[in-house]
Amino acid sequence: MFLLRSFIYLLFLASVAYLIQLEGFALKQQALYSEHTLTEHMQEGFTLLSCVLFCYASRINAQLKIAALLLATLSALMFVREFDSYLDLYVFDGAWQSIVYAILALTAGYLIRHRGTVYSSLTAYARTPSYGICLSGVVTLLAFSRIMGKGEFWHSVMGENYMRVVKNIIEEGIETLGYALIFIAAVELVLLCRKAVTQQHTALTEL
Repeated sequence: MFLLRSFIYLLFLASVAYLIQLEGFALKQQALYSEHTLTEHMQEGFTLLSCVLFCYASRINAQLKIAALLLATLSALMFVREFDSYLDLYVFDGAWQSIVYAILALTAGYLIRHRGTVYSSLTAYARTPSYGICLSGVVTLLAFSRIMGKGEFWHSVMGENYMRVVKNIIEEGIETLGYALIFIAAVELVLLCRKAVTQQHTALTEL
């Protein structure tokens, strides 16, 4: 089963890479890799799906509830940030910041009420395969993509031939990989929680 799952993830990430390239193949020198592109929409989709999956995991596993909710919150914040242009345009300027602050306030209040179980839940999550994948995705997204997307680096490499689109492709491509890894981590967590529920049900049936 693990070989099939590995192959599915391989195909998934290969498909993500191909979809990132589609804009370049279609628009060639006119490709910008900025807002309102397929790459950007993939990022939004991955964050939304990750949020939904983490929320689902929190509902079916009491031990991992806090950890899953924190990951759902992180995914929600990422989704709002990626959706900022739409919110500013169709709601009001600065809407995404207001939503972020509201989510953080609600999460902080929840953690305060359940502060006795936060550490144990996070420790339990750190022992799961999902943790390593999620951590890799977060580091890829928040650190690696930012370092590789530094304009000074690309100006240094390309000099007078600097093309912003090259920097955008690298940065947005790595960001999308980070989001995809977090999505895989969410899938893995749901599968783990579903397996635990099934085993618990089986154990109760055998009693």
